[in-house]
Amino acid sequence: MALYESVFIARQDISAAQVEQLAETFAGIVRDNGGQIAKTEHWGLKTLAYKIKKNRKGHYVLMNLDAPAAAVAEMERNMAINEDVLRVMTVRVDKLEEGPSAMMQRRDERDRGDRGDRGPRGPRSDRFGDRAERAPRREEGDQA
Repeated sequence: MALYESVFIARQDISAAQVEQLAETFAGIVRDNGGQIAKTEHWGLKTLAYKIKKNRKGHYVLMNLDAPAAAVAEMERNMAINEDVLRVMTVRVDKLEEGPSAMMQRRDERDRGDRGDRGPRGPRSDRFGDRAERAPRREEGDQA
């Protein structure tokens, strides 16, 4: 059997539970046609680069498949019929990724909050000059 990576984008207005149900439905189609699901990752709700069918955001799901071509074709046919699925992309690969995908690794790096690419921030007085040299501010009631 061949190895595939399939990513689909679901509409923004369905819940995460409904997205998981969609993924399970498509996984069942693959299993019924003699394939296996190696891994399923939910990447979450992300902003699209451009509107797709009047949607600005979409739920992304990655599925790693070990299945015959007929099973993948049937899964894609069902995805095309489903009105909750905006886009599908399935690619044949030589080897499936072990561990989390690049999208999940990026999310982990963001969560750490590493700001190593920025230099240290100095005190505010260094950025705006010495505040002691300025004349004191006048209040509304003060007269010069």
